[in-house]
Amino acid sequence: MGDIDIGALYVILVLLVVCSAFFSGSETGLMALNRYRLRHRAKSGHKAAQRASKLLERPDRLLGIILLGNNFVNMLACALATVIAIHFLGSIGIMASTAAMTMIVLIFGEVAPKKLAALYPERIAFPASAVLSPLLRIFYPLVWLTNGLANGLLRLFRIKVQTPSNALGTEELLTVLLEAGVMIPKRHQAMLLSILELEEMTVNDIMVPRNQLQGIDLENAWAMIVTQLNHSPYTRLVVYRGALDQVVGILHLRRVLNLMTEKPDFDRRDLESLCREPYFIPEGTVLTQQLVNFQQLRRRVGLVVDEYGDVLGLVTLDDILEEIVGEFTTDPAARDQGALMPRSDGSYIVDGGATIRGLNRALHWTLPADGPHTFNGLVMEHLEAIPEPGVRLTLAGHPTEIIETAGNRVKTAIIWPNPESDSSGKDD
Repeated sequence: MGDIDIGALYVILVLLVVCSAFFSGSETGLMALNRYRLRHRAKSGHKAAQRASKLLERPDRLLGIILLGNNFVNMLACALATVIAIHFLGSIGIMASTAAMTMIVLIFGEVAPKKLAALYPERIAFPASAVLSPLLRIFYPLVWLTNGLANGLLRLFRIKVQTPSNALGTEELLTVLLEAGVMIPKRHQAMLLSILELEEMTVNDIMVPRNQLQGIDLENAWAMIVTQLNHSPYTRLVVYRGALDQVVGILHLRRVLNLMTEKPDFDRRDLESLCREPYFIPEGTVLTQQLVNFQQLRRRVGLVVDEYGDVLGLVTLDDILEEIVGEFTTDPAARDQGALMPRSDGSYIVDGGATIRGLNRALHWTLPADGPHTFNGLVMEHLEAIPEPGVRLTLAGHPTEIIETAGNRVKTAIIWPNPESDSSGKDD
């Protein structure tokens, strides 16, 4: 073997190592691409992104051509290195070439190109796709054969072979949003997270409970009804006869006041004629579904009922929207107003009717929200009894003292941020 032949083998060996680096970097670069950014760029007409996206539609074929090329050039490089080593060192050249090529391929053909591709996936993957796409077309029969044999081997071990889905579930979307950082403004991020949380919430979580509903009883004296109409802070009222479960309809206050001004002899019959047929919502309805229902039925108010048809509370479209965008109502009678009052020692006076979700949102706490929906319910579930004023307990690590009760419920209580805030906050 002459000097010219050895020199040519050196050149070929270097080219093979470069090819090994190409295949290794291409694999890492393509797999490290952000699928959503790639899809966006492909839809925008970016040719390289379209090529890469098409290759990634069938990762088994992509990996097949990359592994075929990588293994071929690595084995050929090792064979050439062995020939060169034997020429110079004789029989001991086999061991020397094996050790040398292991280090060369590992550093220059694997680790370095893969690290580079992981740092700059688009810069590596997009040019590589221009080479891999025609290679895949040329060697497709060989790729198909090797994939078929590999799939058959996996089936022998009862392993189901299928293309993985890129669809994201709710938990994955939450992770994406939380890790987006400065890419999404905080306000938008909070709204998107709230939309995803609607899947885990039902109308029971946000409804105005039955004992807080204010409506018009048609059996009351007419003078009392007129006074209620003139001074009600609400835009829509529930109209019933005798008991809340005997609902007549939902009344829009603006229409009533206009007609009362125009018609001096306005009476109960006129009032009842202005009521819109009530819309009932089964308890446990998920908020995302209820939002769709409100939109399809063109309704803004619904009454939540249990399996027996008894009214449990009232839900409005505004309540659901506020779960997404936050509080925007200026209604002075909003149900959460005055539910939480800070004290100088860092504690808070809490109204028993305050919702657990509202408290967690306002204070950034983690009171358990998977059971009772109100603070009063949480206290009674914890104690398994109706407490007396002065009773102390600890709710999710927050010392609490009952201040006032009314009938069979907690009216007000004091709650501290943490155990250190009130050393006397112990369970009774």
